[in-house]
Formats: sequence, structure tokens, C-alpha cells
Amino acid sequence: MASSTEDVEDSTGQEIRLVESQEWWVARDVETGVASQGKTRQAALENLDEAVALHRGEIGRPPTDEELRELGIDPDDNVTGDQGLPDVLE
Repeated sequence: MASSTEDVEDSTGQEIRLVESQEWWVARDVETGVASQGKTRQAALENLDEAVALHRGEIGRPPTDEELRELGIDPDDNVTGDQGLPDVLE
């Protein structure tokens, strides 16, 4: 299946880029750069809504150091890298 790209604007004026690639839809919020995916277009958009809300601090909370240690993650070594977007999202 060839991939396709679609730019849409939701009811809030938020610009979203949708990419259909093989078995997945990838949705990216253009303003924040936050991306998510789903098996369907609708699932990708719903997952993106949640990811953007998390990014903006509207839902969720950061994990505690204790929770990170329980998952085998050393909080002192846990840093966010500055990585570029995958080709499919460019």
C-alpha cells in the first residue's frame, strides 16, 4: 500500500497532519510536534488528542522517582533526547 498524507484542521483550529502508511495511520499536531498512531484514522486522532493533552499537562502527571525505579529506570539517567522527526512525519 502506498502511503498518503492529509492535512486537516479540527474544530479548534488545530492543524493536524495525517499519514497513512502500510497498516497504520500516524497523526501529528503541527503546532506541538506531538505524534501518535492507530490502526484507523479515527484511532490515530483519538490517540493524538490524549497525547496532546498529556503534553500540555491537561491530564496525567509525571511519574515519581519511586515509580521509575519500580520499572527499572534510574531517574538520574532518565533524560529526554532532542531527536528529529521520523521521515514519515516530515
